[in-house]
Amino acid sequence: MSLFAIGDLHLHFQSEPKAKNQRTDRLWREHEKKLKKHCAKMIRPEDTLVLLGDHSWGKNLTGSAQDLEYIADLPGRKILLRGNHDAFWPANQTARLNERYAGRLAFLQGNYYPYRDYALVGTKGFCYEGPYYLNAYRQVIGWDEEKAEHAKRIVARELDRLRESFEAAKADGYQKFIMFLHFPPTNLLERDSGFTCMAEEYGAERVIYAHLHGQSKFRLSVLGEMNGVGYSLAAGDYLRWKPLKIMD
Repeated sequence: MSLFAIGDLHLHFQSEPKAKNQRTDRLWREHEKKLKKHCAKMIRPEDTLVLLGDHSWGKNLTGSAQDLEYIADLPGRKILLRGNHDAFWPANQTARLNERYAGRLAFLQGNYYPYRDYALVGTKGFCYEGPYYLNAYRQVIGWDEEKAEHAKRIVARELDRLRESFEAAKADGYQKFIMFLHFPPTNLLERDSGFTCMAEEYGAERVIYAHLHGQSKFRLSVLGEMNGVGYSLAAGDYLRWKPLKIMD
């Protein structure tokens, strides 16, 4: 019973991709076929696959239906996290989606899912990605205060949702955690954040995140071990559409 993760599928069976690199980069050419092939080889029915957000370019649930069906047809138990482009998933509709797709897809926000003696916890997350302006020494010389304040409010909301997920698992007796985010836990300018601190507070063993796709962005957040927590990027193009195995 293995655990896998991958994010940023950006499926578009009923819509058009909005990201330029998805339209032009060879790595994205028929990426859904590449992922399906890897999953068929790697993932067994008893395994768990966590999908880390940005599942679909659809504008609503109807427009994302075929994308979600594609995910539902992948092998294993599928757990989905919200991404910043998942318009089909309003924040207050998680319970409704879990009811609609019961037995086929599970949606993670404000709740948790068991995996062996671990609780799988998570939220979309957020980090301030700018605009900030750097000089040649990568020192900040400019800052958009209004956007930074807006980011602080979103981060606070997402931290509340993440704590809700941890506390739900803790209340049911779980003491071991694997934490999932869509956004990276830190941005280019941060050594730590509320998300890394919460991972340490609850003793999460791993933090798996996505969102950073495109070669130039792969190393913009923490990778490897920091303060006893292991951090991994699982964006689809970073993994070349081969799901990351987290645990055997």
